[in-house]
Amino acid sequence: MRVGYGFAELPVPGGTPMGGYIDRPGPSTGTLDPLRVSAVTWSDGERRFALAVADVICVNTDLAEYARRAVNLDEHARRTTACELWLAASHTHAGPETGCVPGGGVTPGPWLERVSGAVRAAVHRAVESERAADGTAHRGELHGVGADRSRPDAARTVPLDVIAVWEDGGPAGVVVVLPVHPTVLPAGNLLVSADLAGAVRRALRARLGDGTWVMVATGAAGNVSTRFTRLGQDAAELDRLGGLVADRCVELLAQPGDRAWTGTDRIGTARARRDLRRARRDADPGSLATAYEHATAAGDPVAARLARSRLEGVRARALGTPSNTDTIPVDVSVARVGALGLVGLPGEPFLGVAESIRNGRGPTAVLGYVNGYPGYLPTAEAYGRSDYEVLVSAVAPGSAETLADTARQLLEEA
Repeated sequence: MRVGYGFAELPVPGGTPMGGYIDRPGPSTGTLDPLRVSAVTWSDGERRFALAVADVICVNTDLAEYARRAVNLDEHARRTTACELWLAASHTHAGPETGCVPGGGVTPGPWLERVSGAVRAAVHRAVESERAADGTAHRGELHGVGADRSRPDAARTVPLDVIAVWEDGGPAGVVVVLPVHPTVLPAGNLLVSADLAGAVRRALRARLGDGTWVMVATGAAGNVSTRFTRLGQDAAELDRLGGLVADRCVELLAQPGDRAWTGTDRIGTARARRDLRRARRDADPGSLATAYEHATAAGDPVAARLARSRLEGVRARALGTPSNTDTIPVDVSVARVGALGLVGLPGEPFLGVAESIRNGRGPTAVLGYVNGYPGYLPTAEAYGRSDYEVLVSAVAPGSAETLADTARQLLEEA
């Protein structure tokens, strides 16, 4: 197996509309830390699989397809093995608006070109750097960084996956799958930033040294954020939380991991399209606004924040693209790299969805925000509550379970 890594900067001009928050007070005014597209490629000599992560709020279906063509149809790609490309969003809320609406939208023209161009450059650099390498998979609990953002009493613990690439007995690079919303910076922030994903990249790179590359992908973070773990919403807090994740990654890498792949292993990929039923629900913004006013008047900041989230959910869902169709088509993607299973789910799956896929299997990492954006994918159980994610979701109950069933089937086939 040969593995490569490359990245390309993703510049954001001043005055760019930013994604992620409805109540953003204006466009970007500068850059806190630069955005990028990172890419890792695996090649067994016959097949190539590429994972690219872009520091954007979401990847719509049109952007995923456009990037796939850009990578595979130019002169460079024809001289190499064509690759199966996944394009994932880090889901930073401090980057450009890329058409992120419930049910999926259309990517603004400039970003269709800019992101695809950066993906092409990053993947080509990864291909050019490919070298023989082995891989290990490490998994453990991460404390104090993420928690269920609608359950104030939930444990401040999430699973953390670290995939290590080894060359000549040393670490060449790591892929971190972190199932936590990268939303440390607030809605009032107008500086471009990769937010938590960027902070983890910087911190882990500092600990592992300049000779080791780092990719950070967001896992099944639909219901997980830093809401109840962050101590602030500024650059210093980004550094603190990024350091906690990096330290835990270093601890896991110091322990024996599961064999992921060796030099003679093969690559298999599979993809399936499913039509998710659209949600048919109505919520009363007036009653939600009243609940928010009462919680604020009572002086309970936690209750007020949750009430405001529910109101924001109804407002955000109203921004979704009108459609006469009863379904939303999405793709579920699976890759086998030796013994390692990788699952790419579209949109924002709840953490429980990922755990149901992984349960009882060998080394398996589940990524969210891959190759499309249907919006939030709550578990069927969550629809019994009026949480933000359920109120804003464009899909009907059972949709997440359909995707999980599909992923398990594809893992058997890949």
